[in-house]
Amino acid sequence: MLESYAGFVDAGFLRAEGARSINANARNVRLNARSVVEWFGPAGRLGRGVFQGQPFLRLYWYDGAFEPEHEEYQRQRQYFDAIAYTPGIQLRLGHIAERRPRFRTPIERALRETADGLGIDQAELIEEFHRHWTFRPERQQKGVDTLVALDMVRLAGRSICSTMVLIAGDRDFAEVVRAVQDFGVRVFIGTPNRSSVARDVAQLADGIIDIQDEQMRMMLQQRSPRS
Repeated sequence: MLESYAGFVDAGFLRAEGARSINANARNVRLNARSVVEWFGPAGRLGRGVFQGQPFLRLYWYDGAFEPEHEEYQRQRQYFDAIAYTPGIQLRLGHIAERRPRFRTPIERALRETADGLGIDQAELIEEFHRHWTFRPERQQKGVDTLVALDMVRLAGRSICSTMVLIAGDRDFAEVVRAVQDFGVRVFIGTPNRSSVARDVAQLADGIIDIQDEQMRMMLQQRSPRS
């Protein structure tokens, strides 16, 4: 087995938990790929401390992508292309599913009931409401966890590296961590917030690596305004 370490980053998790840790709005920030790689690399937090002396293999970056027909596809594609060209990163993409916000139906029902109680037109009240409030669709990544699991198990099975650092916290990763460890690979969990890591995952991990607030501020940058 090669004495090296590799990183696996669920970008959605790191962006959301990182923003929360520094009191930022996750919708208004995006990850700076170069800063994330630097945190992992030989001159960064891990290379100078936790894994000093071990070569850094690469960082696997996972995120959800819009379908080509989505209005934000081109803008997002430019961002992903920049990430893919960043040295030390291999980009892996799932997809993003959008759905009607769960709270939209009860709000519109309450508006209709209010309109009836006031004796005014329901459609006019709802239209007026929408002039001042826009419902954003709920978005969920699909396929990302599967890609992470496949890559980790494949690399472990081929003895590509001796240590893995996973930045994710979902409980579903517990069995992935266990499977990788069965190949003799150490697995550490990186996180800006320990409470965001499922207990099952934290207990199985060979260690937890904290991402400090000042490091998170380097990794997150303000989104450019939309045209």
